[in-house]
Amino acid sequence: MKSNILFCLGLYLFSGVIISQNERNDKGKFETPANPFYEEIKKTNTAFFTQKKETPKSFKMDFTGIDIPKSAKEFKTVWAGDAVSQGETGTCWCFSTTSFYESEIYRLTKQEIRLSELFTVYWQYVEKAREFVNKRGKSVFGEGSETNAVQLMMKKYGTVPLNSFNGLKPGQKFHDHSKMYDEMNNYLQTVKSNNAWNEETVLSTIKSILNFYIGEPPVSVTVSGKKMTPIEYMKNVTKLNPDDYVDFMSLVEKPYWTKAEYVADDNWWHSADYYNVPLNDFMVVIKNAIKNGYTMSIGGDVSESGINSQLGVAMVPSFDIPSAYIDEYARQFRFSNHTTTDDHALHLVGYLEKPNGAWFLIKDSGSGGHNNQNSPGYYYYHEDFVKLKMMTFTIHKDAAKEILQKFAIK
Repeated sequence: MKSNILFCLGLYLFSGVIISQNERNDKGKFETPANPFYEEIKKTNTAFFTQKKETPKSFKMDFTGIDIPKSAKEFKTVWAGDAVSQGETGTCWCFSTTSFYESEIYRLTKQEIRLSELFTVYWQYVEKAREFVNKRGKSVFGEGSETNAVQLMMKKYGTVPLNSFNGLKPGQKFHDHSKMYDEMNNYLQTVKSNNAWNEETVLSTIKSILNFYIGEPPVSVTVSGKKMTPIEYMKNVTKLNPDDYVDFMSLVEKPYWTKAEYVADDNWWHSADYYNVPLNDFMVVIKNAIKNGYTMSIGGDVSESGINSQLGVAMVPSFDIPSAYIDEYARQFRFSNHTTTDDHALHLVGYLEKPNGAWFLIKDSGSGGHNNQNSPGYYYYHEDFVKLKMMTFTIHKDAAKEILQKFAIK
């Protein structure tokens, strides 16, 4: 009997515990997993086993005491749109030349229009892929191109306003084509290794990749209630005629006063439409054009010791070559030994005379110009730098009438 009483008492007490536990109403929450001590272990070990490497220094020109422009406001300028960034892409050729054509639209019509750079970039990749197939992989497929490539794409595909196609995903601030380019290039290399040269299939795949990363370009735009194709928009709204634009270079390797190919990887379609002129004539066209209200898209080498992006200055140091010795042979020598390379394209929009020579205001879509402390998005190029390092430019034919007449005579 006694044992039964104890058993019942124990059962009663145990059931009370269960009832008490059942009365709890615990809650949960989301929190970021953390192990601070383990993170300290990792941090300490990483610091111990990783040798600190000093950032290598580059030898640069010292601008102390040199009379350089301090602001874009010092220059006499031709109208151009605001400076923009090409982001993390190799599309300076398109951003600079699109900016140039925007200035041309304003010169011709007084309209301030922002054109889509990525519309041109999209179709350029399609045409590069087509050439890659046609040449059985012996054509350059890269991010770069030349300034006259915009003209080439406009003739075939037209152009559209920026607000109809910007090539950015929602919330994306800067362009980044690294994954897109790698995917297209890897695919084309597979095509090459497998000899799978079906143009329709290749172009369809390339377009699919482009569509995923930057979107599908419009087949029509609507302006003032009127629907039109990109070709019609170019002709009827912008009033641009691609055939009105010409390209110049100045290299000893080709005969002067002839049209020739600018031999560079980015000239992937081997354009031989460059008017090759002596260096003095090259500079005369540039100076006269900007003074008379014509801008130009200009390209060449920007990896020099005389460039300072914080100051926005580009000069040729005397320890490189004194000004008096900059001539056609110094220019050709650097191009031939690849110390002058086909790096970057920019938009020349202004002019300034100073006691130490002429300066040009250069609109830059690359990251360098956006470091300029006083005028973000711009550089100030001394005429010697242009003379030695800028290799080609695209311009309206009316800005070079006298030079072009010499070609007709010869």
